[in-house]
Amino acid sequence: MTVNILMPALSPTMTEGKLLKWHMKEGDDVASGDVLAEIETDKATMEVEAVEEGKLGKILVAEGTDNVPVNAAIAILLEEGEDASAIADAPAPAAPTPTPAAPPPAAKAAKAPEAPATPAPVAPASTPSAAPGGRIIASPLAKRMAKQAGLDLAALKGSGPNGRIVKQDIEAALAGGAPSAAPAPAQATAPLAAASGPGAKQLADMLGMAHTQEPLSKMRQVIARRLSEAKQTVPHFYLTVDCRIDELLRLRKELNGRFEGIKISVNDFVIRAAALALKQVPAANASFDDSGILMYEHADVSVAVATPNGLITPIIKAAETKGLSGISSEMKDLALRARDGKLKPEEYQGGTFSVSNLGMFGVKEFSAIINPPQGCILAVGAGEPRAVIKDGAVAAATVMSCTLSVDHRVVDGAIGAEFLAAFKKLIEYPAAMLL
Repeated sequence: MTVNILMPALSPTMTEGKLLKWHMKEGDDVASGDVLAEIETDKATMEVEAVEEGKLGKILVAEGTDNVPVNAAIAILLEEGEDASAIADAPAPAAPTPTPAAPPPAAKAAKAPEAPATPAPVAPASTPSAAPGGRIIASPLAKRMAKQAGLDLAALKGSGPNGRIVKQDIEAALAGGAPSAAPAPAQATAPLAAASGPGAKQLADMLGMAHTQEPLSKMRQVIARRLSEAKQTVPHFYLTVDCRIDELLRLRKELNGRFEGIKISVNDFVIRAAALALKQVPAANASFDDSGILMYEHADVSVAVATPNGLITPIIKAAETKGLSGISSEMKDLALRARDGKLKPEEYQGGTFSVSNLGMFGVKEFSAIINPPQGCILAVGAGEPRAVIKDGAVAAATVMSCTLSVDHRVVDGAIGAEFLAAFKKLIEYPAAMLL
């Protein structure tokens, strides 16, 4: 009996992915554990291994296909003793991303001219895209695209399964001039960018502005959505503290020079200090949830790493239990695999607190956007010589500005200040981190 190889869910939040590359071709023998293909998720590229033995009978989804739903059949595996004729008897899998128009819209083509002549939008229950209860059946992406473009979903006919409106239907509607949604609801629900004027591409095309365009990677799409939601729904406030790091730099130089093979960075000290400060002020190591505030036992510190596709935050788990050398070696490994897109989902999903350091770029000070559902993120600037008052006199010191972005629903100003005071004490007297 043939076996359908399905698009795997490589993370709890994954709903679709891109079939990046096939490592096998039709007719190849497959053993359990063999790498079949590479799948691109919103954060990483993962390998798909075979769980059964047999022969790769037919590839259903070609390399480079995007938006393949989780659990959609991507290939057919022939078991021992079966040949290609068994594929014809196998149940036809559902197409992951239908591109041509499906028969239902064509069947009602004769009624299509009536839609423009009707002033009011077509009633949802009368279209193939409406569920029995009157709900419009559309993919989340299609709903978002229609909302941004001001399209009335009730006036569209979907080409997906059971008349579901999918991305291709929205694109076709935009190209063909489909009816727009009623002006009042559109103004009430349209995103800020749409309400303030044309989009970047539309404006560039209108004004003849020379440009090139790169497609949005899945990671960039998720970053845009999550950070927009965070800024709009999380009540941020910000606290900044200046830390003198001359003693930290002296100790770092001594440790790196004394112990061969160890190269501790300033960021390693920051991660360690943040983790210890969270243990001293556990109320800052928390997340907001409608069911109550979550207080975390360990300081799982997410560290922002820039990659060619966007920002990703690998996690130093239970960072308060690890020394500077352990944090340093683990961070180097995570950062390298993050840039190569080889992190496992559990290595970047979760975390209780984030650190974002732009000091290596010479940035003096900045404020970071909280990474939900975490309650805080620490933005670290560059250490630079500044004039300070020491023992009543002006003196030079290396000062590093750190800004804590706080979710006011879970962490109050006093708690945030208490955390920064504990962090500052550790940074300015780093020998305490070795205790």
